[in-house]
Amino acid sequence: MWVPDEAHEAVRDLVRARERAHDALKKARQQLQSFLLRHGRIYPGRTPWTRTHFRWLAAQSFTHPAHHIVLAEYIQAIEDAAVREDRLTKQVAEVTVSWAMAPVVEAYQAMRGIAFIAAVTFVVEIGDIRRFETAPQLMAYLGLVPSESSTGERVKRGGITKAGNRRARRVLIEGAWTYRYPARVSQAIQARLDGLPRSVREIAWKAQIRLCARYRRLITTGKLKTVAVAAIAREMAAFLWAIGQEVSPTAQA
Repeated sequence: MWVPDEAHEAVRDLVRARERAHDALKKARQQLQSFLLRHGRIYPGRTPWTRTHFRWLAAQSFTHPAHHIVLAEYIQAIEDAAVREDRLTKQVAEVTVSWAMAPVVEAYQAMRGIAFIAAVTFVVEIGDIRRFETAPQLMAYLGLVPSESSTGERVKRGGITKAGNRRARRVLIEGAWTYRYPARVSQAIQARLDGLPRSVREIAWKAQIRLCARYRRLITTGKLKTVAVAAIAREMAAFLWAIGQEVSPTAQA
């Protein structure tokens, strides 16, 4: 049984606080969108929450003064939530630099679909991945293996069990959607690869080649996108486990 030390718990609390701030921002945006839809206001632009979008919001006019107050309050709530999320994101980045698990966080970012916040969230929730002797153990812990029900000699497989840590599982599910596109090393990924061990870079590229191809193959055979993504997330866990065998926490862990 792995027990996190005081430093790990502290970083985990900070990361979860940032997650709650992110959720609050999403909720504030949803509330504004619901208000606008009730009044038949639909943003004509392509990308929401940009400066152009906020200028469009500020230009909205209503007959009753109360509606202007509501709009202003919703916009202010979004701006406040965005500032808080940004502040906490920066604090997570600052704290992680001197954290014992920093090398692991950096290494995980070699994977497509695992940028900084996803990597640090996975690490604070899972801990030292070397505590899992095999990749299948990690997959089962994350609830990414198919459920099974048996009737006599017949065994029927269902959806994933969704057991274990939901935050770590969500990170992989969200990251798995990026494998819908062909394998390539984007500028963002290339920047994250700089300074990482060659073995880590090779594992990450092998993951891209395999998982992008597997997603296409699953979709071609008629699998639902959500089913394909769950399968990709399961294999992502295996590749993260492999990367975790190549790097170690710093001495103060």
